Amino acid sequence: MQRDLFESAPVPRAYLKLAVPVVLSMVLSVVYNMVDTWFIALTGNTHLVAGVSLCSPIFVLSVAMGDIWGLGGSSLMSRLLGKKQDAEAGHVSAFCMYAAFGTGLIFMLALLIFRGPVLLLLGANEASLPYASDYFTCIALGTPFIILSMIPNNQLRTEGLASMGMWGAIAGSVANIILDPLFIFTFGMGAAGAALATVLSNVLSCALYAMIIHKKCRVVSLDLHKVRHGAASTGEVLRIGIPASVTNIMSSLSMMITNRALEPFGNANIAAMGIAMKINMLCLMTLIGFAFGGQPLFGYSYGKRDMQRFRRTLHFAYLLETGLGACFAIFLFLTAPFLMHCFLDDAEVISAGIRMLRFMQLSSVLVGVPLAATCACQAAGHAFPALVLSLSRQGILFFAAIALLPVWLGFTGILLAQPLADFLTGLLAFFIAAALFRETKSEGKDVR
Repeated sequence: MQRDLFESAPVPRAYLKLAVPVVLSMVLSVVYNMVDTWFIALTGNTHLVAGVSLCSPIFVLSVAMGDIWGLGGSSLMSRLLGKKQDAEAGHVSAFCMYAAFGTGLIFMLALLIFRGPVLLLLGANEASLPYASDYFTCIALGTPFIILSMIPNNQLRTEGLASMGMWGAIAGSVANIILDPLFIFTFGMGAAGAALATVLSNVLSCALYAMIIHKKCRVVSLDLHKVRHGAASTGEVLRIGIPASVTNIMSSLSMMITNRALEPFGNANIAAMGIAMKINMLCLMTLIGFAFGGQPLFGYSYGKRDMQRFRRTLHFAYLLETGLGACFAIFLFLTAPFLMHCFLDDAEVISAGIRMLRFMQLSSVLVGVPLAATCACQAAGHAFPALVLSLSRQGILFFAAIALLPVWLGFTGILLAQPLADFLTGLLAFFIAAALFRETKSEGKDVR
């Protein structure tokens, strides 16, 4: 346990040391998803690209299931470690590991049982259904390991071992990049091959995480005997974990709704949106990594009642997120044509994708603001404001925007829905963060 990092290191250095490995692991995760799309696009089959894009919400939903136990458990563990309650943190760690795998088994069975209706709900049509079905089935079978892989990466950061978590993600990413062309082209498995590569890479990550935990960790645990003691904290884990997972659940739903809204405009637009989202995800996941990478520092400071350090951390997170968001917006707006050409040689898809990607940048500077505020609220154990923010950006505000804007603006309204929701959520996050600042100033004395 690196207590000096959490207690006395300058906030920017401590924050970046915790967050940079998380960012790298998330970026690599997006890179292998982009490589997935790139290899699939090499088939030249627009319907196959559309079919795989339609199933993206299932992968995102699996990540959301992992967030329940990963972010919920690590938030509680950080506060317990700040209070020097290391044994209790170990119990929570073990419980969340096994609870995540059990959740994955239940989710897998539900997906397989309701495969047909879910594929129709995702927007699969006659042309894309065969490809979507192949990809969906394989991803569904691997959901227990996809969900489980989310837990160690979050928990290792609570001990200051963020770099160890990064290696697990790197191993999975490299494996996926190697296996993709092997399964898709050499073995001729197409969409199913891309899904199988993703599943096996997550299995490898889980195995590597188990080795790291066994050799390096003092608090994070896989000890089955600790599960019963950790189960007593289920309510506290879920109180933070469920709002945390809502962000990805809403992301999954927003993808489905966007694809359904684009369906009347043809598979070319669905394929273009799938590629544009993957490209934009590289920057979005960087912002998410920098926001949530600092969560252990938030939680430890709050648990220790070091409110001055807590506020400094939130201030630094806001500056970092808005600055990066502005840089990413300029970069992606200028390079959109080049990036789209890297994936497909289809003029219709490329033209649509360039426009979509540029529209996504209209609100990039504000995307990180609710992420930082959500992270701070979760780390402090404030479930309700975290839930409000999680339900807003790709939830309530987005659903309202995509229902109304296309009525007035047609196809352009679909593209403007997310930027408008981002702008409104950013404003909401500023008010929530201001309330959090006031609370930490009035609640007790700063220990520093």
